[in-house]
Amino acid sequence: MSEDDEQLRVRVAWLYFMEGLTQADIAGKLGITRLRANRLLGEARESGLVNIQVNARLADCVELERQLVQETGLKDAVVVPTPADQDQIAPVLGRATAEYLARHLGETRVRGLGIGWGATLRETIRHLRPDNFPELSINSMMGGLTHGLEINTFEIASEFARRINGQCNYLAAPIYAGSPRSRDTILDQDVFQETFQRLATNDVALLSVGDLSRRSLLIRYGLPRDVTVDSLRAAGAVGDIMGTFLDSWGKPVKHAVNRRVIAAPVEMLRNIATSIVASGGLNKTAILAGVLRAKLCSVLVVDEAAARAVLGILRGTG
Repeated sequence: MSEDDEQLRVRVAWLYFMEGLTQADIAGKLGITRLRANRLLGEARESGLVNIQVNARLADCVELERQLVQETGLKDAVVVPTPADQDQIAPVLGRATAEYLARHLGETRVRGLGIGWGATLRETIRHLRPDNFPELSINSMMGGLTHGLEINTFEIASEFARRINGQCNYLAAPIYAGSPRSRDTILDQDVFQETFQRLATNDVALLSVGDLSRRSLLIRYGLPRDVTVDSLRAAGAVGDIMGTFLDSWGKPVKHAVNRRVIAAPVEMLRNIATSIVASGGLNKTAILAGVLRAKLCSVLVVDEAAARAVLGILRGTG
């Protein structure tokens, strides 16, 4: 079998077993007959390529990983095929992030892991295998929402700690204070100074980013009522990380909301040994490119289409 045939077999297996497409859907998507799709799936089962999960990597994704590492200075990159259904991006990335994180925790001694929030991180924890790390502290790196939500930072941190039998520390405050002055008053308290000192000692950070569209959970649920998306765009923002809005070069924009955010400063991420950003979708390419330009992460977990678009932006061709 040629390399092209092997890659086609892997892609067919991924679409069928990981994304749940029918053989007819796969045939139409890849421009092959349904009979050939059926035959390739049979070969995948017989050869051992498929065993609950797809035991191979797409060459295109591996090449994108190599390019990301080579061109951005990342320590590592994980690229997965982009699902046909945009709503499946978070689950697919979550599964890949969980696998990466499990390997890292198994190979490296980690005492502190800082975590953010978001749909991708929720999916990461859902796919994380139960383990036993009683000395590992899961530390919220940002405040939470003032109303309940399944993907709030408090729920994310506590569920992560439960999965690995670890400890949990919250940043027990809203993500945004009412004003810069009230934020300063909150952070001047001893308990918060101690919290930020602990965050600075994290060995790993696990975060996602948000854009300025309605797909962003922060835009929908967490943005203060007196802050508009138009004002953020006017300030040059393309998205956020840990609630801090950044421009296309990954620098915090000059907007009052950034002086109200209760979260670890973005500069802290450069000093954490393994800072993982797991996010995807074409709507997030501008903020992902900014995060890479500013060296705010050392590991990127992203989908194939977004990876290509991000590289295009960084090369000046996108």
